[in-house]
Amino acid sequence: MRIRIVLVEPLYDGNIGFAARAMKNFGFTELVLINPCEIRDEGVARASHAKDVLENASYLTLDEVFETSNITIATTGSVSKSACHPMRMPFYTPQELREFLGDVDGTVSILFGRENWGLNNEEVKRCDIICTLPTSEIYPIANLSHVVAIICYELSHLKPTVAIPLATPKEMDQLYIHIAEFLDDVEHPDFKRENTMILIRRVLGRMKLTWREVSTIHGLMRRAQDRINFGKK
Repeated sequence: MRIRIVLVEPLYDGNIGFAARAMKNFGFTELVLINPCEIRDEGVARASHAKDVLENASYLTLDEVFETSNITIATTGSVSKSACHPMRMPFYTPQELREFLGDVDGTVSILFGRENWGLNNEEVKRCDIICTLPTSEIYPIANLSHVVAIICYELSHLKPTVAIPLATPKEMDQLYIHIAEFLDDVEHPDFKRENTMILIRRVLGRMKLTWREVSTIHGLMRRAQDRINFGKK
């Protein structure tokens, strides 16, 4: 499994350096930066002996991250309180995330948001999994680098298992496009469409589908669409 730590528009280079240090502490070296602040002396100093993680960081767009990830995980301190609001649920703790990823063979990207307001709804909506840190109500929002450290610590305890390769990002995108077409054919109400697609992404994201399973779902939908369209004619 390939795990990428993705910092989305980090505001402070010191936090980037601390995050790089925390990553290397627990054996992770693949850092991705999306539109970061300039990394100056403080960021380099905070990285300490993890300067190589900073130097080798990839600078990507959010679209490029999603296009090259089998599973994307949004970290957030704000979670939904009801199943009627699927944007930020269901959610996993870092320990539960480790258990979830135990049999994954693919690229996993973990997104960490801005220090002032985290990931926005559009970014969270595109992710497969939600992860949140169970912090105290006294002060629930943790520092960016601390969250990176805790998640890297948990994932450093992943035990190698026999895993089947997951469907590619392109295969999953094509499946979501097909599902949207299927909703058109069954005349799913427009006002329910966005929440329905979010729920479907959450469900299928948790399933860790293989290419064969994706192909089977395509086949079932095509047969149903053929019957629906024949009936309409």
